[in-house]
Amino acid sequence: MKLRFLLLGLFLCISINAQNSFELINSKKTVIPFQFINNLIFIPINVNGAELTFMLDTGVAETLLFSLENKEVKLENVEKIKFSGLGGSLSIDGLKSERNTARIGKDIINSSMSLYLILDEEFNISSHVGIPVNGVIGYHFFKNHPVLIDYTSKKITVYENIDLLKKKLRKFEEFPMTIEKDKPYIYGDVEMTNEKKSSKLLIDLGNSDAIWLFPTLIKNFVYNRPNIDDFLGRGFNGDIYGKRSRIHNFYLGKFQFEKPLTAMPDEFSIQHVNLVENRKGSVGGEIMRRFTVIFDYAGNKLYLKKNRNFDDPFHFNMSGLDFKQDGLEWGQERVKIETKTYSTNAQEVYNGDSFRYRFTLMPVFSLAGVRKDSPAYEAGLKKDDKVLSINGNKASEMTLEKINELMKSYEGRNITMVVQRKNETLTFNFTLADPIPYQE
Repeated sequence: MKLRFLLLGLFLCISINAQNSFELINSKKTVIPFQFINNLIFIPINVNGAELTFMLDTGVAETLLFSLENKEVKLENVEKIKFSGLGGSLSIDGLKSERNTARIGKDIINSSMSLYLILDEEFNISSHVGIPVNGVIGYHFFKNHPVLIDYTSKKITVYENIDLLKKKLRKFEEFPMTIEKDKPYIYGDVEMTNEKKSSKLLIDLGNSDAIWLFPTLIKNFVYNRPNIDDFLGRGFNGDIYGKRSRIHNFYLGKFQFEKPLTAMPDEFSIQHVNLVENRKGSVGGEIMRRFTVIFDYAGNKLYLKKNRNFDDPFHFNMSGLDFKQDGLEWGQERVKIETKTYSTNAQEVYNGDSFRYRFTLMPVFSLAGVRKDSPAYEAGLKKDDKVLSINGNKASEMTLEKINELMKSYEGRNITMVVQRKNETLTFNFTLADPIPYQE
């Protein structure tokens, strides 16, 4: 199960602080390097002197904070508030903090930042990403200045105005974009089997999937076969479930995507989401990463240019396993010290083998879920199994991203996993198989 966060459709019943803006200082443009994991973008932001990591997400209106771990952040002017979004529950409690100072690099500052704190400790995406993530930032990052995202170089460039991009824009395709409830929307053509249907979609960088569709909002919707029931992600109000399949084609203007994976949340998961008029779903990071992207919120324009990822196939995690990282633990590694033979008084002296032990912090992985009827489920793997090794490689020497890449590598690949279940060490074997190949 890929990351699907899940912050899709979040809305906050609050008024917007017009002064809550990021501004460029001492420069007409600035470059921000980012981490890119499972189709999600993570950027560093300094909040009131604390260095934090935020996920960049066009699907949220406000700036959210949900996990400080060992960080200490002094927050200003705090009051209680409620959140609502995807998931089954109606709302969750949180806090609002105003007039904070945020800096991105040396050239971007927001001296009146509003933050919304989620108090539910279970809402923490760090374990599903593999790095500490402290929050999510959306509209206020994009609203004042054009933003270019280069997925291949993993760099974001923020420009003072769109005029600075005139020469670059000649190589891009231009799309009209609306900003509604502080989120960007675009029209794409969804072709389930053989008929194109123009569909209004949220551009959601916080959703790692290719496409989400809302069946209850689409007239005469029929699920493509084969499809599977699946866990789609976690929202503010709980887990999100639905179906997953492939559609025939998806189009953005002249750009065509064949057999993209599509997630379809059930009616229960979206019942409390305040959707904009005529919205049918979302286009996520798995599509957007195939372009160099320019967001111009002020001009209501989106610009796209193909990058080298454009023709990548749409791979699925065929194991049925949802991995998570359970923090770090000290690991012991035996390191051999090189020995020397040397002569003294015409005699050879050999000092023998010598070893030392190196202790390092290593990641610990476990299974957050196992999809029913998947290859791993049939093999006997269970939720909460601690992962010790995969195909002979120690799990502690891998990353969450590498593990997920392995599970969607190619159909027919054999996987051997050693896990710890309570006090037992168990070995399981299974073969990767795509449960949702597109069928004409």
